[in-house]
This record gives sequence, C-alpha cells and structure tokens, in this order.
Amino acid sequence: MIPESANEMTIMGLTTTPGTSGAYALVLTEKSGSRRLPIVIGGFEAQAIALELESIRPPRPMTHDLMKEMLERSDAAVHSVYIHTLEEGTFFAQVFVENDKGTLELDARPSDAIAIAIRFEAPIYVAKEVLDEAGVESDEEPSQTSPQESTPKESPKSKLELLEEELQMAIDTENYEKAAKLRDQIQSLKG
Repeated sequence: MIPESANEMTIMGLTTTPGTSGAYALVLTEKSGSRRLPIVIGGFEAQAIALELESIRPPRPMTHDLMKEMLERSDAAVHSVYIHTLEEGTFFAQVFVENDKGTLELDARPSDAIAIAIRFEAPIYVAKEVLDEAGVESDEEPSQTSPQESTPKESPKSKLELLEEELQMAIDTENYEKAAKLRDQIQSLKG
C-alpha cells in the first residue's frame, strides 16, 4: 500500500552520468514540487525507458513490452509504482499489479518498475523519506520539454550529442531508416 505521504513523480529525463561508462541517470521530478530524484540505471533499462518515452517501436518486442503483453493477456494491469527504500545507495521499488483477484505487490528494481509503469501510464510514487534523503532541490520550475531536451544542469548536452545518442539507440533497435535520417542531420551539423 502506498502511504499518503508519498510524492507522485514524473520523468524529467535521462542523461549519461559523468565518470561511469554505460550508466545513465533517470531523473524524476515531483509532480507538485521542485525536488528531483536522480537514480543511476543501466544502459539497457535506459534504452527501454527512452524508447517508450519517444514512442519508438523496435522491430521485435523488448522485455518490458513482453511483460506488458503478458499482463494484459492475463487481464492484469500495472496500477502504480512505489520507490520505498534507499539502503546503502540502492533504491528499492514495488510494482502494484491489479487483476480480478485483487492487487499484487511485486518487488522490482526502480528502473524496471518505471519502464513497465510508463507502458501502462501508471503513476510513479516515491516515499517521503527517500525523497528527503536523496532528492535534490531545484530552483527551476518543472517544464513540459521532452526527455531528450531536458537534462540536469550537471551535464548539459549539445544538440549534436543528443542526436548521436539517438542515432546509437536507433542502431541498437534496428531502426535503420531513422538512423539514416539522424546520420544525415549529424553530418549537416558537423558540416
């Protein structure tokens, strides 16, 4: 059960983390507030989240897409996600799945929980204690920019860097038509 003191969050964006190869920071921001919560996640999980945020459909279903289809075919749906604990630098989350028999609470990594939640358009909550401990106060008002355009101040990215990351993601998901268009955009920027 999610306590009333939990804060509802939205995804602000994804960014690479300086000094850690292959790791990304998923940045959540309070829906009604100014605090942000960065969570370091792996490259595969970042890709799963980014693809869904950008409405990119890979030619074959990814793991989280398969999980969504399995739940839907079992007449179940993700109701919400709750990041409830931060212990020794590790976040812990629960996925709440509803079916005709009630609600199931499943233990999950926050990155997987969020990747599934966005596929179901389910809300993401963070425990007050977790946000108090790991949240970062922001002076900026939350904006309605896309995740690609919105990165934390610590590592701003140029348009070229963003396009290069998007190109790599298109290649990884075998979306070669999009990759060719991105390659041309990158060449014209460099040109």
